[in-house]
This record gives sequence, C-alpha cells and structure tokens, in this order.
Amino acid sequence: MKLVRRSDTVTFTTKGQVVIPLPLRRRFEIEEGTRATLSVTKNGILLKPITPATIRLARGIVAKKPGDKAFAEEWAEHKRRELALEDK
Repeated sequence: MKLVRRSDTVTFTTKGQVVIPLPLRRRFEIEEGTRATLSVTKNGILLKPITPATIRLARGIVAKKPGDKAFAEEWAEHKRRELALEDK
C-alpha cells in the first residue's frame, strides 16, 4: 500500500474542509461520515478519526469509578460544550 509522504500537502476549502488522500483513508478505515476528534498540540492540529477499529482498541482502557457518569452522558455534555464554543 502506498503511503502518503510526510511532505505531501492538502488544501483547505473556504469552509475549512480538506480531502485526506485515499491511501490514508484506506489505512485508517475512514469512510464517508466518519467522525474525528481534533486536538491542539504544540506542533499544530491533530486529527484522529473515530473508526470501529479505534473504538475496539479503546474499549476497556479506562475503568469507571463509582459515581462516574455514563459514557452517553459524558458525550452529550462534551457536545454541548463544543456547540457553545462554536456559537462564540
């Protein structure tokens, strides 16, 4: 499988969209509708696709403590904060 060279570039559209090269989409199982998380790092923006493979790898890593919120509740809270930031 041909991998994208580290120096390959992408172009942002006026909406801030980019096209991930096909070899990377295949390698990371990115399909239409795949969601991703964005993190700000000292080197720039880190984009992590959320795919069935990444969910399988993450399952069971974090043990819940008594009194912790359910994942669905935590996710809903995260989405509310995210929407609030977008509205600013």
